[in-house]
Amino acid sequence: MDHPADTAFATLNDAQRAAVEHGRGDVRPGPLLVLAGAGTGKTTTLAARVARLVLDGADPQRLLLLTFSRRAAQEMERRVAQTLGHALGLGAARPLAALPWSGTFHAIGARLLREHAAAIGLAPQFTLLDRSDAEDLMGWVRQELGFAASEKRFPMKGTCLAIYSRAVNACMAVGDVVAKLHPWCMGWEAELAALFRAYDEAKHRQQVLDYDDLLRWWHALMAEPALAATVSARFDHVFVDEYQDTNLLQAAILHALKPDGRGLTVVGDDAQAIYSFRAAEVRNILDFAQRFDPPARTVTLTRNHRSTQPLLDASNAVIALSPQRLPKELVSVRGDGPRPRLVRVEGEITQARWVCDEVLEQREGGVALKRQAVLFRTGHHSAALELELTRRNVPFVKYGGLKFLEAAHVKDLLSVLRWVQNPRHRLAALRVALLLPGMGPASAKRLVDTLEHAPDAHAALHAFVPSPFAAAAWRDWLRAHEALACAGWPDAVRIAQQWYAPHLARLHDDAAWREADLVQLARLAAGFPNRERFLAELTLDPPAATSDESGEPLRDEDYLILSTMHSAKGQEWSAVYVLNAVDGCIPSDMATGAVDEIEEERRLLYVALTRAKHQLALLVPQRFHVTQQRRFGDRHLYAQLTRFIPPAVADLFDEVTPGAPPEQPAAAAGPPAEPVDLLARLRTRW
Repeated sequence: MDHPADTAFATLNDAQRAAVEHGRGDVRPGPLLVLAGAGTGKTTTLAARVARLVLDGADPQRLLLLTFSRRAAQEMERRVAQTLGHALGLGAARPLAALPWSGTFHAIGARLLREHAAAIGLAPQFTLLDRSDAEDLMGWVRQELGFAASEKRFPMKGTCLAIYSRAVNACMAVGDVVAKLHPWCMGWEAELAALFRAYDEAKHRQQVLDYDDLLRWWHALMAEPALAATVSARFDHVFVDEYQDTNLLQAAILHALKPDGRGLTVVGDDAQAIYSFRAAEVRNILDFAQRFDPPARTVTLTRNHRSTQPLLDASNAVIALSPQRLPKELVSVRGDGPRPRLVRVEGEITQARWVCDEVLEQREGGVALKRQAVLFRTGHHSAALELELTRRNVPFVKYGGLKFLEAAHVKDLLSVLRWVQNPRHRLAALRVALLLPGMGPASAKRLVDTLEHAPDAHAALHAFVPSPFAAAAWRDWLRAHEALACAGWPDAVRIAQQWYAPHLARLHDDAAWREADLVQLARLAAGFPNRERFLAELTLDPPAATSDESGEPLRDEDYLILSTMHSAKGQEWSAVYVLNAVDGCIPSDMATGAVDEIEEERRLLYVALTRAKHQLALLVPQRFHVTQQRRFGDRHLYAQLTRFIPPAVADLFDEVTPGAPPEQPAAAAGPPAEPVDLLARLRTRW
């Protein structure tokens, strides 16, 4: 009869077992990199290694496990306790609290700083600022230094905090951060550095730390030899999950904890490094083995338990073209299955219809909506699909960013169109009026009150006299209003965008990204015959508001998953549909300025492909309607299949070209009828 300690590890394959038993018998085993491909049992392997060490005598109090989310840490603790319980013959009835030092980098940093606060000049009773509080404090210091009153545009508090955070986490100079990520802020480098010094001093006076300080102070602690020796000696083994997501500051902390790498195990996948916008550095995992002498041992996990082989063949081929990678070839344990598909459709509306048809067909075939997912590069790429799903009453949940129709800048532009259509639309009027510089809440309320009660709202609009501070902006709005009232459709959307553009730039530091949403709105508008139809379709029964984790629809037991590619990491579905697999969308046309950016976009597509278990379809719209071309006017751009799928890779897909259903012509308008006083009839009801 097998001993429980043997059966607990019986399901491990050879590569997993090699990682689990690395350095067994050595009190201080050398550094280990577990290169775990998508779906190869990363969590199982790491949990088994921790359990193996505990069974061999390692003290759980002296093990440190670092993750990137509290949920991941809790799952790892659960898996370790489960494996230990099985190995000790206890079963699942007696869970073991195996890892008292398990948590996120920031949570562990807070614990260590609290213990060593007095030794490093921190108040032991320090408190933590959340992101909103940190932004407000940055704004207060910005105001105190007089930067808010500058004649030229000084970065807003949110931008200042973003520059500060990137400088801390990426170990970059302020000038380098500005030049790379915020070039419009160039010229303010000295003032920003002064602002950040004052911000640090303000935090110190108030005995508070922000989120970035937890790593920054931990790193500073590890720069003190005596303190570093104390902290390092506290842990015999250090484990890091998702090592490809570490930034330079986190990597520096780890190497200060274990300078020679002994007792250090990191697990990750360079092919899934997709978070550079959070300052993650892919070179951390690419260069990990060579940072030590002798180099760290690398164990590569390639037996994929998720996807069928044809899907892996395509995924392997996509990532194999990357010059920045550690070699590995995923092999399926599931065997054969259907080939992935490249579905060429006419445009975005046809794309939305095809996806809806396919999703419903799969559902009828037994694949629940929850087991299907639609992935896209950016949140606004799903706008047409969301409308089509709503029309067909297909419930869905969207992960990743604000929902398109709920974003503030999209609501602003829709309010412009609604106010022009109906001058008495109080909410739309109030929203637009408050966009005008110099127009305060009192003046805006006076305006909407006037329009609501005026016999001729149009005349009242032109007769309204705003405060002197808003006079110029008001005249500009009246000119735009007249142009919008006379414009045809969808030219009105372009005029509204032109009027709103300076306000977008003034109100939002990330205006370039938000502009992409407005371009998408214009594309949608072009698919409707008139403004009234467009606004009605967007207003009637809109999808429920969503965000990064919006929760399940309350009235539906089944629902389709919509997700950005970033939010899909770590998930899996039976069927996956990838929208807009064309250049300009993936890679994003805003992420092609450097080789590193393009390679991260390739890895992002790889992450999307490896989410599918049985069915995979990449949608390839043949054209996009573009409305912002000032020189040439409206035109269609013909799209090309993403550069990440060249002909040799495309041969691994089945090509599908469905026939696009004909567009329904708008109904012809009949002769005007005599007005009927329906309001009088309705009043009799009461």
